[in-house]
Amino acid sequence: MTFSKKDKVKVFSSAQQPGSNPVSFFTGFVVRKCRYFYYRTRESFGQHKRDIVVLRVEEACESLQDTREHFEQALERFKEMVQFDGGSLESRYKLLKRQFEISQNKAQLVSDKIAAIEEVSEALFLEWEAELAHYTNRSLRSRSRQQLKVSRQNYGRLIKAMHRAEAKIKPVLAAFRDQVLFLKHNLNAQAIAALQNELLVIGVDIIQLIQAMEKSINEANAFVSTLVPEKALPGPNG
Repeated sequence: MTFSKKDKVKVFSSAQQPGSNPVSFFTGFVVRKCRYFYYRTRESFGQHKRDIVVLRVEEACESLQDTREHFEQALERFKEMVQFDGGSLESRYKLLKRQFEISQNKAQLVSDKIAAIEEVSEALFLEWEAELAHYTNRSLRSRSRQQLKVSRQNYGRLIKAMHRAEAKIKPVLAAFRDQVLFLKHNLNAQAIAALQNELLVIGVDIIQLIQAMEKSINEANAFVSTLVPEKALPGPNG
């Protein structure tokens, strides 16, 4: 990646502003430049921001579905643990710990996918807004502006729904972490039996998590349909 003379002047002058942080500004500038070249490269292969948005929404929905299924499976492992009827407690604990670690990774992946949607959607809407000025046909400009408005509204609902689902993951993950930590230092049948009431609470949290994820996927369908009318994502249970 290379910088033009204009870019260098812009970075230098902005970094000299009172109260500015030259390192932070330069880092942010480089990130924006990298994104610009990334999108330019993708567009050179015929994949525009609109296509990338749809792709990332699809990936986020897949990640939500995968995370939902994993949390349901993890809950079943916890149930098996508290219904201990013989066998090695140590081996069951290790399986449970592994389930928690996978849950952590999947939760982080969901957050990363949501952030990826926000990044490219912001770029798409800025480009869309700027290109409205290029129309010479008022009718087409008006139709495009209206479509942009609808897309932004649907996007707003989608991101809120996804962040809501992301937030629902946190209490489930925290409860799983508590269970694993408790079992680590209390690996006996009596202590395991004491966790049964906690599992009821986790079960309720997972039900709420599933509902939030289904809402996210429904909103994803509505958003994608404004960008690509003939495109439909799989339903929450599809």
